[in-house]
Amino acid sequence: MNKSDLFRHIQQKQSYLCVGLDTDIQKIPSHLQRTSDPIFEFNKQIIDATADYCVAYKPNIAFYEAHGAKGWESLQKTIEYIPKEFFTIADAKRGDIGNTSGLYARAFFEQMNFDSITVAPYMGKDSVEPFLAFEDKWVILLALTSNTGSHDFQTLPLKSSQPLFEQVIETSQKWAGADKMMYVIGATQAEQLGRIRQLVPGHFLLVPGVGAQGGDLEEVSRIGLNKECGLLINSSRSILYASSGEDFARQAATEAQKLQQQMATMLEKYC
Repeated sequence: MNKSDLFRHIQQKQSYLCVGLDTDIQKIPSHLQRTSDPIFEFNKQIIDATADYCVAYKPNIAFYEAHGAKGWESLQKTIEYIPKEFFTIADAKRGDIGNTSGLYARAFFEQMNFDSITVAPYMGKDSVEPFLAFEDKWVILLALTSNTGSHDFQTLPLKSSQPLFEQVIETSQKWAGADKMMYVIGATQAEQLGRIRQLVPGHFLLVPGVGAQGGDLEEVSRIGLNKECGLLINSSRSILYASSGEDFARQAATEAQKLQQQMATMLEKYC
């Protein structure tokens, strides 16, 4: 999917919501546990319930690979079920040297047909470039994440007094433009978001941490929206586990719709 297609979908839906499919087998409603593939059945109903309100889906790969071959099968079925107009993100956080990265890219872009993959940048250019060789596929580079441990390294100043995450953003722009690269910026790092938007005014930012992690949607939108939207706001737990009962899909739809309605207001106000 290219940038124009993504923006067109955002305009049509008046939404920049990404639903994170962090599907925890221990949290799936009990009535689904009796099905042949509880993870896929849960995902299928979540997708059906939220498709009117979002533009992207982001499976967190760890929740699938933890179940071995069966989990990979559930993931493949999930990706095949998602309608083609939705932007898909493999939240895999891969980051290795060239040949290995090339194989990761083939796995997620060719075999599974994801539109994008999250990549850790800290092994440098040769660990990222193999992912950039695929047409209409995206790298989403970890820049400033939402976890508390991000301050262990990401915000440390270099000799130039510039924080490490800023150097990652500036250097990586030499590798690809705004049509192939996005950045992960945690919603809980809103105080840094204005500076990041200055560094990458035309790029999309994938922003986790709104909802259960405490990020503020309006603050992030006010600072981060640009003329082509430029944001994908990820919400996982607050949608997936809005209910643990048989009404889980209906409650997920309600939560997704609330976010979509807020986003429509933000697009009119700030975009």
